[in-house]
Amino acid sequence: MNWLHKLLPERTRENLWLHLFGLTKIPLLFYVGVSLIELSPQRMVVKIPLKRRTKNHLGSMYFGALCIGADVAPGAYAIYLIRQQPVRISMVFKDFQAEFLKRAEGDVHFTCEQGKEIAALVAQAAASDERAERQLDVIATVPSLSDEPVAKFKLTISLKRRA
Repeated sequence: MNWLHKLLPERTRENLWLHLFGLTKIPLLFYVGVSLIELSPQRMVVKIPLKRRTKNHLGSMYFGALCIGADVAPGAYAIYLIRQQPVRISMVFKDFQAEFLKRAEGDVHFTCEQGKEIAALVAQAAASDERAERQLDVIATVPSLSDEPVAKFKLTISLKRRA
């Protein structure tokens, strides 16, 4: 895999990993076409396109597809960091809150600006046998229409080192 790191930019590698993970582990990720837009130590942005598979009867994004994006923005970043650890760490979301503000009538970007907090949480879980948890915020926008949020989410991520 070292040759892959030299050959492809990080964002491309992580997009390939996300698609493969979706295809093999969580098919809904693959089905809705989630893709990585930005990956940095501070933030993660993923996109779900508005298409037949993600639309509701009103032509806007179905709330289930919006929830998938809210899960993936911090979750994919946490898994990215977990894969770099020498120990195995399991990740689940403990709770989920959503506030739908307006109809998402275009491709939706999901942004989590808590990269440093996620990194600290992964380090804490790797160093301890205790469960580590943190509430994370995700903002959904439709950049082609406006910078105003179409939805806001709060998710509690829970990490634990596996034996």
